[in-house]
Amino acid sequence: QSQLVESGGGSVQPGGSLRLSCSTSKFHLDDYATYWFRQAPGQEREGVACISSHDRGTQYTGSVKGRFIITRSSSQNTVYLQMINMKPEDTAVYYCAVDLREKAMCTMWSELQYEDWGQGTQVTVSE
Repeated sequence: QSQLVESGGGSVQPGGSLRLSCSTSKFHLDDYATYWFRQAPGQEREGVACISSHDRGTQYTGSVKGRFIITRSSSQNTVYLQMINMKPEDTAVYYCAVDLREKAMCTMWSELQYEDWGQGTQVTVSE
């Protein structure tokens, strides 16, 4: 059973917004870099956003820069992905992943580097 739980997905029209959440009861997310990945049908899982441990920085893949914002709430032990101005190509199952090396920056962008995946949350952008 995964230690991570994703939620917040749904269906929106192009230009719409959603906020995804990633939480866990197993460890403090503050201490680790957390990523959002997504997987569209027939495609590999790709990393789209990362927040480093202790909020020392964020990084985004080019296709979501300026539209997605990753944040962390220490009190809620949750990492969020705010998505605005969404496009049909954002349609995918979204997953979060945690780099369990303490004090890590955003350096682990390959899905092959993770074993623990939650169930994901479906995001659909269409008219």
